[in-house]
Amino acid sequence: MPSNPFFPRRFNSYNAYFTKQFGSRVQKISIDAGFSCPNRDGKISTGGCTFCSNDAFNPSYCRPEKSIRQQIQEGIEFHKRRYRRANQYLAYFQPFSNTYKPLEELKKIYSQALEIPEIAGIVIGTRPDLIDKDILQYLAEIQKTHYVIVEYGIESVYDATLKRVNRGHDFATARKAVELTASFGLPCGGHFIFGLPGETKPMMLAAADIISQLPLTTVKFHQLQIFKNTAMADEYLQHKENFHLFDLEEYIDFVIGFAERLNPDIVIERFAGEVPPRYLISEPWMKLRYDEVLARIEKRMEERDTWQGKFAVVSHKI
Repeated sequence: MPSNPFFPRRFNSYNAYFTKQFGSRVQKISIDAGFSCPNRDGKISTGGCTFCSNDAFNPSYCRPEKSIRQQIQEGIEFHKRRYRRANQYLAYFQPFSNTYKPLEELKKIYSQALEIPEIAGIVIGTRPDLIDKDILQYLAEIQKTHYVIVEYGIESVYDATLKRVNRGHDFATARKAVELTASFGLPCGGHFIFGLPGETKPMMLAAADIISQLPLTTVKFHQLQIFKNTAMADEYLQHKENFHLFDLEEYIDFVIGFAERLNPDIVIERFAGEVPPRYLISEPWMKLRYDEVLARIEKRMEERDTWQGKFAVVSHKI
């Protein structure tokens, strides 16, 4: 059995990845550039994903009525107080679908962030059905002078789940987007949710083998959280028997088992989600700060003498 390749940590950490890229800590600054989503405006659907609540993830400075420059400046001041070691920043186009405009408009939006000296690169959160070769070619040009990563909301590898939560695309679309992005030499991230209705633990664990085959640079994992004023909240309140929400100890053991099967070349940005408690109607442990949850995960990994990729089915280089 090989030894832990990430010693002293036990997973391929996001902080280590960016320290290697930039030589120091880099902090994301969220930006709301006023994008919409085809799953809300009628192009695909008007209901949106049943679990979606973008407000829950937006920091206070991140508002579309402010200019991109103002959001970045306020974000830098916010993070200087919270993360004093950061001196470089990534502009994170986060809420909704941040490639959902014509290319010429995207160029104007992204360039406003790239003009600011402290911004070392951009992170673009979007849907896998809203990317094409022209956008990726443009992003590849930006990559010559700035860091660029495209993060896709994939959520599940199972089409039945994606349909149930009204995602509006299938997993084949996500796979194609990730592979196309990687073919342009661009880093690529994927977001996944554990605990979506209809998925069993064996199904979720088996997803690690599927995800490990994708040319992903980073992944972000979230336990299912039920947000107020969403379609999923209505479903949950009416039919709680259809949901299995992880308790903390169960989730820690689950996500460690998942990491053991995950390709060790893939960087784990997050093991769990964290939002302000006022948005939640679900389990109390989900109100813990992420740092506390992560510390418990790492302690349990140490106790079990395990690490990311220990039982991975594949291990190809990204």
